[in-house]
Amino acid sequence: MQWMDQELKLLSAASLERSLQDSRIDLEFPGYTVRSERTLLNLSSNNYLGLADHPAIIEAMREALLTEGVGSGASRLVTGNRTPYYRLEQALAEWQGCEAALVIGNGYMANSGVIGALVGRGDVVFSDRLNHASIVDGVVLSRAEHVRYRHNDMEHLRTLLSKYRDRRRKLIVTDAVFSMDGDKACLGELALLKQEFGAMLMVDEAHSGGIYGRRGEGLCHELGIQEQVDIHMGTFSKSFGIYGAYICGSHTLIRWLINHARPLIYSTALPPSLVSGISKALELVISDHWRRERLFEATRIFRSSLRHSGFIIGDGDSPIVPLIVGNNEAAMRYSRELETQGIAAVAIRPPTVPDGTARIRFSLSALHSDKELSAAADCIRTIGQQLEVL
Repeated sequence: MQWMDQELKLLSAASLERSLQDSRIDLEFPGYTVRSERTLLNLSSNNYLGLADHPAIIEAMREALLTEGVGSGASRLVTGNRTPYYRLEQALAEWQGCEAALVIGNGYMANSGVIGALVGRGDVVFSDRLNHASIVDGVVLSRAEHVRYRHNDMEHLRTLLSKYRDRRRKLIVTDAVFSMDGDKACLGELALLKQEFGAMLMVDEAHSGGIYGRRGEGLCHELGIQEQVDIHMGTFSKSFGIYGAYICGSHTLIRWLINHARPLIYSTALPPSLVSGISKALELVISDHWRRERLFEATRIFRSSLRHSGFIIGDGDSPIVPLIVGNNEAAMRYSRELETQGIAAVAIRPPTVPDGTARIRFSLSALHSDKELSAAADCIRTIGQQLEVL
């Protein structure tokens, strides 16, 4: 297996090798993380609403452990479909205004399983070039033709839809908020193109669920196009602060997925305590409007501070704020310097992002105060000047 060592040396030389670092939530200081016994302001978490350590969620999981046990013991189609699943899926369908819902192990499994269940050989999937890797892999595994359109380029997509208009099944799939850039998909235009060309439309709300919409339903609801979307996908690992994923849609869609989504059929069900925790998180997502309001205010302050410092960052109001560095080693150096100053901000490099666009991906939480974010922006500016990034 010497070839592995050789390939890893090449990755390391290009500043592309990844490694695992031990870290944990700081229960004493919300919005912080502990790494190597140092407390750092956490600007790399997807814990957007600050629910990852909420006492009510912890208590709901504790109670379920006492009544349901530790593990589910089997897949959902065998004996793993416990009562908490039923309650959660009913609540999810009501929340999304859909006929039915289905909970799956995680977002990667949901995207890969749903796409593979909907299309196959002879079909075509139209996917934004900046879609998440789970979408890309889902298309590859489905064996459908993978047609990628330029990021948010609706004219390019229209041309491609026209070219492939005679295919048996056509699926348009997109992130609602793109995970590495923080910008939004053109969902209104996608809904119109879907209708015009007779395609299915699937929207991944992983980074928009809990944030947008009157009750945190997501960007589709914010824009009022939810009824034009055939497959709503979202996760419980970002705004919900836990783990898992869901699909919402028609009764027919959910029945089809139960019979054809391989990651659901051939995986052990989530532990019932986790499902109970998700139900409690859903209640908090719906009721705690202040969390969304605080997150948007924190995002406004942070984006404004970075722009005032001279950084060029993308437009938008999402809590994902990319600072493009370009060079891999420079991005790694920037991340290390930020950590020495008490800020956890991870460098994102290819293949997660395109070559030449290595970046620091900041992500904010409702737990962050104005004072913390302003001080962080000052630190980011100072280091950026020292490294000649700014």
